[in-house]
Amino acid sequence: MITMQNPIVEMDGDEMARIIWNQIKEELILPFVDLKTEYYDLGLLHRDETEDRITMDAGNAVRKHRVGVKCATITPNAKRMEEYHLKKLWVSPNATIRMILDGTVFREPILVKRVQPAVRSWEKPITIARHAYGDQYGATEYPVDVPGKAELVFTPKTGIPVRQTIYEFESPGILQALHNRRDSIASFARACFRYALDKRQDLWFAAKDTILKQYDQTFRDIFQNLFDSEFQPLFEAVGIAYRYTLIDDAVARAIRSKGGFVWACKNYDGDVMSDMISAAFGSLAMMTSALVSPDGCFEYEAAHGTVTRHYYRHLRGEETSTNPTAMIFAWTGALRKRGEIDGTPKLIHFAGALEHAVLAVVESGVMTKDLAGFCEDCLSVLNTLDFIREVKKNIFPD
Repeated sequence: MITMQNPIVEMDGDEMARIIWNQIKEELILPFVDLKTEYYDLGLLHRDETEDRITMDAGNAVRKHRVGVKCATITPNAKRMEEYHLKKLWVSPNATIRMILDGTVFREPILVKRVQPAVRSWEKPITIARHAYGDQYGATEYPVDVPGKAELVFTPKTGIPVRQTIYEFESPGILQALHNRRDSIASFARACFRYALDKRQDLWFAAKDTILKQYDQTFRDIFQNLFDSEFQPLFEAVGIAYRYTLIDDAVARAIRSKGGFVWACKNYDGDVMSDMISAAFGSLAMMTSALVSPDGCFEYEAAHGTVTRHYYRHLRGEETSTNPTAMIFAWTGALRKRGEIDGTPKLIHFAGALEHAVLAVVESGVMTKDLAGFCEDCLSVLNTLDFIREVKKNIFPD
């Protein structure tokens, strides 16, 4: 039994992801590790019960303990609010935690030889670096029901308010206000340059400064100034490059590329592009996701959601074949980082052994249904629990 020195912050989630989360712990971790966690239930009903204070507590706990692992959670819409009888439409818990940590999310596909990417030219993984602050995830919205003038007003702490007309409404509509901070953008840019150096891969940053001539231009300027003043000689020394390109051009370039680069995106762009990259490489359940804060805190999660469709099948007593790989890798990422910070080599080794066991099962031709469609020589399709138990047979922790 492997001993842990310090706890990991564990954040439980919703629906099918929550069920699989518990299966992974029971079958793949607890038999091998004397697991220490500080537990937070971020299930939707518990967030509703605590007025979402539980999410704030969990984020602050990650700041304290430096390592967290999170299950997928529901971000409710109007339909979910009615289904779960919620007090209000609570914001995304992921967004709340990212705002607390002010970090960068790095998402990279998990590659196996038997599962070929849908884009046949891709030979190497593409890592999405997603700014984890602001944009739509920190937006303020306002429904317009009557004619009137919408204004953007900024009131300096010392000085006269500045007003700018947004739109003269003659009929009902909707307003949205976004914000960001220069220091957060700079932290994001620095994290991306460092990550690209560590990976020895080119870095792309993509936005839409031709349309958002101040908002996106600010991102572009900060990236370029940081590269020119600090990172250009470091990139040249290892033979990698930095480029800025429009987001639509980046999509076209990515499809024609061989992969093997880091693609930095603003918050919402990164959300969309990471799903596209993961699906094209095989499955949404085959992508790692790590939130890294500027002061060295790490939170690991699966890039996918709560797998609602499978959850409803599960409730009807039907068998499901949900891929648990990304959730397993969330746990291994957190365990490895805990071991690195605490100097626990056995914990680091176990994390690697568990990842190797997952990949070995898939490489043997045994997999869940989502991967079978991408594999030309799939030998067996298992349900979720049987797949997890097959992984367990292949773990060699010593």
